[in-house]
Amino acid sequence: MTISPPPRPQDSSHPDAAGGRAHFLQVFLSQRSQMEALVSRRVGCRATAADLVQDLFLRFWRRPLVQVEELSTYLLRCAGNIAIDHLRSEGARVRSNEGWLPEQQDNQGCEPQAALEAGNDLRHVEAALRSLPERTRQIFLLNRIHGRKYAEIAKAMGLSQSAVEKHMMRALQACKASLREPSVKRTPGKAP
Repeated sequence: MTISPPPRPQDSSHPDAAGGRAHFLQVFLSQRSQMEALVSRRVGCRATAADLVQDLFLRFWRRPLVQVEELSTYLLRCAGNIAIDHLRSEGARVRSNEGWLPEQQDNQGCEPQAALEAGNDLRHVEAALRSLPERTRQIFLLNRIHGRKYAEIAKAMGLSQSAVEKHMMRALQACKASLREPSVKRTPGKAP
């Protein structure tokens, strides 16, 4: 598999300097196997992991890099995030295929309205999750999507179990608040 030219450099004053391109390519290639192993552990498929890491490379190629102190650490963090994003999208697809949305009843006249409201609720919750700080969102997804226990998450992330619980409370409060907001917006002029 050939790799396209690397993204614009971060350490060079000129965006297309050869030294910056070479540095990025060197760091990316040196971290590639570690990134693929990390993603593979999370998604459970080596082929998918290789595809996701290649997608990560292309994302960097299509836009300029941000200034970071340690490119290798940044790439590993991005690889972890891309695995979580993949699992989240897979989880959403599985949930919709398994009928996690409210059960539709054939004899009920408000079926389309219920589906619309459920879809709106889901969009509000997803927006609330996207607005969370990265660590809080990651903890929430590890617990709720991947079924990890607080102690496992704490150990994996180098946090105390109490800190994980606090992040989860913040995430759950944001989700609950996102479901309350639409009803407030529908009745303008009334106090919540």
